[in-house]
Amino acid sequence: MCAMRPFFLIAMGSAVLLIGLWSAVLALGLPPPPVTGGALVWHAHELLLGFGLAAVVGFVLTAVPEFTNTPGASTRAARWLTALWLLGRAGFWLSGVGGLPALAVAGTAQFALLAMLIVLLWPAFRTPAGQRHHAFGWAISGLALLVAGFYFDALRGAYPMRWLHAFLGLLMVLIVVAMSRISMRIVNRAIDQADPGAEPYLARPHRRNLAVLCIALFTLAEFLHEGSRTSGWLACASAAAVFNLLGDWHVGRPLLRRWPLMLYAVYLCMALGYALMGWALLAGGPGVIAGRHLLTVGTIGLAIYAVICIAGRAHCGLAIDERAWGMWGAGLIALAALLRAGAAWVGEYSVAWMALAGFCWMAAFGLLCIFIAPVLLRAREDGLWGCEG
Repeated sequence: MCAMRPFFLIAMGSAVLLIGLWSAVLALGLPPPPVTGGALVWHAHELLLGFGLAAVVGFVLTAVPEFTNTPGASTRAARWLTALWLLGRAGFWLSGVGGLPALAVAGTAQFALLAMLIVLLWPAFRTPAGQRHHAFGWAISGLALLVAGFYFDALRGAYPMRWLHAFLGLLMVLIVVAMSRISMRIVNRAIDQADPGAEPYLARPHRRNLAVLCIALFTLAEFLHEGSRTSGWLACASAAAVFNLLGDWHVGRPLLRRWPLMLYAVYLCMALGYALMGWALLAGGPGVIAGRHLLTVGTIGLAIYAVICIAGRAHCGLAIDERAWGMWGAGLIALAALLRAGAAWVGEYSVAWMALAGFCWMAAFGLLCIFIAPVLLRAREDGLWGCEG
């Protein structure tokens, strides 16, 4: 019915599976898949190009047609995209056994997935309304280039982690771009409910553009010379720019409602993550890995969780679920981010902290599997077809 459905289901299911496996590797000594690049590359690759990319595909194939009032992807296109995602997973997981042919299959499938995504969205970007959303097209094109770079290095035997770090940076940019659209609806809805007629919230473009610029410059500096002091200063600048972006959100009591507060926490994790990375790069210490996990577990985890909670129901013709489980899940992801970041400083207890962080993450996305997955697996109750919301 809607390309959002398979990809949101894939995202929430893989969130539980992947972190469950990684926690077993860390805490129980389970051997990781013998993929190209080793265990850390497998962990980062699957969470970014597996879990993260699935959520991105589901979001843009729903949001861009809605923003531009154009048709969504066809059922056939959704099936092809899903097949390419699965083929990418199979090829990479078998790369330790199948060698270069399996790795080439994975790279081709994942690049083709992003290329097909651009082709499907191209008509929407060409409309007058689509002119305001070209940032999504540029971000997806950048992700495709980074996927190609990762597999180019992997196929020639070079360690490809820098491409995954760059992929993470571009995901941060994409989150900033997407949040500026989502927040205009969610925050203003909360303002209207709390104080009808109050001054509306505005996502000011100059603040967003400054944050995007700083994050892009940090990502480029880290890619070219990882660990440099220049990267440290740019990470601090990124943190300051995101904190500045949060200034738009200080609208009083409506900010304390569940959905605005959840989205606010996405930016807060992003700002703190870059601040920790900048501090560590300039003064030393384990803050780089702690900050990077605030970005992955906190920012990406909370952003995807919130989008699935909101869009997963809205585009199935249902009102947002206001029951307590939604906030419990968000709280568990925030706790997971703090535990995983804090594990960098607790020495011999780090494995226990990481395992507890993994449990909190799995519990949060397990709640999505319980409360949102059934909605995505059944026909719309309003009788409509597709992603109309």
